[in-house]
Amino acid sequence: HHHRRSRSPHPLLHLSNSNSTSRQSFTTAKMTRTNRAMPRLSLSLVISIISATQAFIPAPRQHTLTPCVTSSSTCQRMSFMADSSDYKPEKSDYGDGGEDAANPDAPLRGEVEMADVPVTEEIPVPMSRNNVGNRFLALVFDKSISDKYSEKADDDGDVLWEMHDDRIALTEDHVMWARKQNLYNETFNTGSAADVLWSNQLLSSDLQRTVGHAMCIDSPTIHNCREALSRDPIIRSLLGVDSDGECDVSSIPLYRWRQIRDHTLRRDDGRDGLPQMVLAFDRPEAKSDGLREEIFNDHLEYLIRSERVISAGPLHVATEEKTDSKSVAVGTLMFFNAPNRDNAVEFVENDPASKAGLYETITVHRYNNLDVTGKFVSENLYFPEQNTYQMKDAMGHWGYPVDDLQTKWLNQ
Repeated sequence: HHHRRSRSPHPLLHLSNSNSTSRQSFTTAKMTRTNRAMPRLSLSLVISIISATQAFIPAPRQHTLTPCVTSSSTCQRMSFMADSSDYKPEKSDYGDGGEDAANPDAPLRGEVEMADVPVTEEIPVPMSRNNVGNRFLALVFDKSISDKYSEKADDDGDVLWEMHDDRIALTEDHVMWARKQNLYNETFNTGSAADVLWSNQLLSSDLQRTVGHAMCIDSPTIHNCREALSRDPIIRSLLGVDSDGECDVSSIPLYRWRQIRDHTLRRDDGRDGLPQMVLAFDRPEAKSDGLREEIFNDHLEYLIRSERVISAGPLHVATEEKTDSKSVAVGTLMFFNAPNRDNAVEFVENDPASKAGLYETITVHRYNNLDVTGKFVSENLYFPEQNTYQMKDAMGHWGYPVDDLQTKWLNQ
């Protein structure tokens, strides 16, 4: 194989209080099984835990890839990202520290005795002002929407790594943009009209590279949603800006996502497996033959009985009004846990909707769950010299409401 030179770690976050951040060619490939086993990722760098169920991101290393892709080394030291890698405590490169370990009873940052914390129960949790029943899904596949990548050969391994490196270099800025969208109150950042509920960084099937991201956005109108997307640093890099600094995001695929509100379809991501995303689009004639409605109950029962679904729901045409008759179902978005890719593909293939022939295309991705709320940052116990609170402290200094009590709707 031809090996590329290892790249230096990208610089730490530059703290600046800056809000700056063709025709649609989005296509999805037919889902196929791969005979190649998913490579085992060894852990040599442990970063901050962003949630109780998230695993750690592996350290950069040289990988042996297929002939069409060259190897690369990319540093991903972001404290706000976890990729749910195959980590198990017994495989840790670190011992328990023995007698030389730091005092385990020492309080972490912000910790106090629970007895000193007054209990205040608030039911229901206040909703965001932007939660008005308009939940949009934006799909950003780098090679599909950007001319600088789409015009190059599909088998050009350097292009694949160029896309990955460009995206990783802007991931911190992307998270900063999303947190600025989410952190507002009655007196600060009052112009925010779109909440970024989640942003999942999509991985290639060999888990070596990032290929895009999927975002869920709550917003009163499509215009507000697209206006927020036009400030996403990654999207601006992919699509470019005009002479006035504006970014045309009309080529970004946008759908209404009507999540099924059932408590049995709210498993923790990473529980009993690794989080996967399936994106399936219906056959064009599916609307007229009524197949989606016919198999819905069987499809729903299958998901519930699986006890592995994180969230799921149909994708609809993105119309201005939710009740618009033109907002018909065109596909399905689902997140679920699976021990490996083969099992994930098998789970999707056995779905009654798939067996009935509802879908024209299906794709399955592993993904990195980015902490776009800033609520799940914790001390890095393995590398305490790394300031994982850098972004949160900076935003607090600028005036953003980073305290839990200031943005209660993000605590869910």
